[in-house]
Amino acid sequence: QVQLVESGGGLVQAGGSLRLSCIASGRTSSRFAMGWFRQAPGKEREIVSTITWNGGYTAYADSVRGRFTISRDHAKNTVYLQMNSLKPEETAVYSCAVGTYSVRPSDYTYWGQGTQVNVSS
Repeated sequence: QVQLVESGGGLVQAGGSLRLSCIASGRTSSRFAMGWFRQAPGKEREIVSTITWNGGYTAYADSVRGRFTISRDHAKNTVYLQMNSLKPEETAVYSCAVGTYSVRPSDYTYWGQGTQVNVSS
């Protein structure tokens, strides 16, 4: 079992920035990747970014590349998502997850409860 707790969400104006954090505890594995996903009302959950356990590889959705940065602190078992130049259409619940390095939600086994990000116009 792995427990994930996200924080850092909130209300921000368009063009602003937020940094999300996710702390993992429990039986983590070196084979796990950690990813960020988001889900807006009425839409399917989609990949935002993911990172391998050792931080050697990262992937980003095309829509966020160049604006968002994923990173991790291995000693603290924490992954971060720095989000810059936020857009109103990026209002969603942002969740972190652990699983196989992939852009598909179905490849992730454990999920946090999510943190709400609201971007006002």
